[in-house]
Amino acid sequence: MSSEPASIESLRVLYQSDDYIIVDKHWDIRIDSKMWYEKQTVQLQLQHHFPHLADPSTYYGFRFCHQLDFSTSGALCVALNKAAAGRAYRCFKDRTVTKAYIALVRGWVEQETQTLNFAIGKNSMEGRTHMMCIEGSEGCENPKPCQTEVTVLEYGMYDGDPVTKVLLQPLTGRTHQLRVHCSAIGHPIVGDFTYSLGADDSPYRMMLHAYLLHIPLEPQQLLVTAGDPFVPAVDPKWISQRSLRTLEATVEAVLEHRKIKEKEEEVARREGEKRKQSKQRKMEEQSEEQRRACQEWLSEWAGD
Repeated sequence: MSSEPASIESLRVLYQSDDYIIVDKHWDIRIDSKMWYEKQTVQLQLQHHFPHLADPSTYYGFRFCHQLDFSTSGALCVALNKAAAGRAYRCFKDRTVTKAYIALVRGWVEQETQTLNFAIGKNSMEGRTHMMCIEGSEGCENPKPCQTEVTVLEYGMYDGDPVTKVLLQPLTGRTHQLRVHCSAIGHPIVGDFTYSLGADDSPYRMMLHAYLLHIPLEPQQLLVTAGDPFVPAVDPKWISQRSLRTLEATVEAVLEHRKIKEKEEEVARREGEKRKQSKQRKMEEQSEEQRRACQEWLSEWAGD
């Protein structure tokens, strides 16, 4: 963990296998880019550290399984072959992936736990087309349902201003979802230059970090944590004043809730299969009964 800017050499690997690499993406660096002038991207970092793993059949050489904003740091999964990418993609598509982010947000969030349900759409306002916005705001186009769970971890100060350290769990995956939702409740993420309309420009980075990534692959699930960069040892401007719950215990509860949900879904799936099989048997029995009745009628008709 460092407050130093990204470099080609500064790639931290959290997990590596024959199929996947999970890296701790640096803040203020793009995942990939087609622009010739982009000298630092995660793609170029991977090519520098793992040139033998690059796939020449892909445009970027590596298959990124999901996205992280330019300003966001944390766990980023990269597939090393087409089959592995397909397996991970299905997990993201089916929403079985568990993700949790740490953030410092402006002000003290009073409600310790809450679920945000603001629909998010594209902002069509002049000069803001690179942004998203919540349903009902001026210029909001094609809003889609979004859901984020917020859990307060600590209250404290950042550079003399009140802030709250929170765990954010996106239950949907819209562009800029966490940033827009935090802004919508009046607690924008510290250092979010875009959604503060350029006002929050003093911190060295945006304080949003992808801490937890769990992908339920078979036969081996992927589970990584990307450390906590929002500690005084990394940034002494952050001072914790009151802790409500530890990050570790909160993440453990998130994973336990996921397990319970998976068990419930498995039970529901099996019950659904049983109902389907029972219905199929009844249909087959009815068909057999109809066949016998038809055969009897034909025999009687032939006899007559």
